[in-house]
Amino acid sequence: MVSPIRVAAFQAEPVYLDLAASVKKACDLIGEASKGGAKLVAFSECWLPGYPAWIWARPVDVEMQTRYITNSLSIQSPEMDALKTAAKEHSIAVVMGFSERSSSHSVYISQAIISPQGDLLMHRRKIKPTHMERTIFGDGSGRDLNNVVEVDFGVEYGKIKVGSLACWEHTQPLLKYHTISQGEAIHVAMWPPLAPSTGIDDPGLWSMSAEGCQSLSQTYAVESAAYVLHASAVCNQESIERLKTQEGIVCRQPGGGHSCVIGPDGRRLTNPIGDGTGTSEGIVYADLDLGKTVATRGFLDIVGHYSRPDLLWLGVDKRQKEVVVSDADRGKQ
Repeated sequence: MVSPIRVAAFQAEPVYLDLAASVKKACDLIGEASKGGAKLVAFSECWLPGYPAWIWARPVDVEMQTRYITNSLSIQSPEMDALKTAAKEHSIAVVMGFSERSSSHSVYISQAIISPQGDLLMHRRKIKPTHMERTIFGDGSGRDLNNVVEVDFGVEYGKIKVGSLACWEHTQPLLKYHTISQGEAIHVAMWPPLAPSTGIDDPGLWSMSAEGCQSLSQTYAVESAAYVLHASAVCNQESIERLKTQEGIVCRQPGGGHSCVIGPDGRRLTNPIGDGTGTSEGIVYADLDLGKTVATRGFLDIVGHYSRPDLLWLGVDKRQKEVVVSDADRGKQ
């Protein structure tokens, strides 16, 4: 019998638009979670250097976009090396969401899985940025469908398949099905800072609210029968005011963090951090009994006994579609 493995999801605020300071905070959080017994930690979407929420209110802002690009993370960089070192020093797997900067200064919504041995096991880009995100972020391509990897947690826990998707990728049935078909046992669902719904007269989409997005993560858990780490960030009033004085804004209102861990049957396994409003920073921990993924799939395996491949099937094209791509941009996997 394999021991339950402890995981952690951060509900934390980056140092917005400051890559070096955010990486330092990330390494400190990794160390803190390791002391709490976690063997895997999850950050939110674009945690480095913070999600660019200004695009939803002011999509054309050359100065802010330039600052954002210059503070985005390159795959081959001292900052990425620092994250790898932190993972290795603490023998912990790190799943990081970040804005990736290419050598030509394009940016992408990206995710990385770093092993407890400090190796970059997976690096992918969001297949299609959502709505206003397309004003600054580029599309992913074929190789970004390789979003599940086997992580070696050593003798006590063995090798576990871990995967990830970003934000509204959890609304895309074909992408979800392909991810689930790769056999992940632990899934990281990354989200930006999220505001709660204000009720039936809310002018925004409920599916973009904190409640709506948590529902998407819970639905993914039901569909996949995997554990889901729902990771979102925080934006506090102090950051809003600080960035306003610099003629920029990354958040429209305080709040945004609603991190939790979800079981393979869709139930929430952790309590909210602080008062539940999303303004508090903290870490949620959960001990995962991976045997429950097997038990749940005995009832529901949508890529196995509960599928009909003779009637419905998925075609996947993993070819790289970028005109030019270098190892320096994408890393060697």
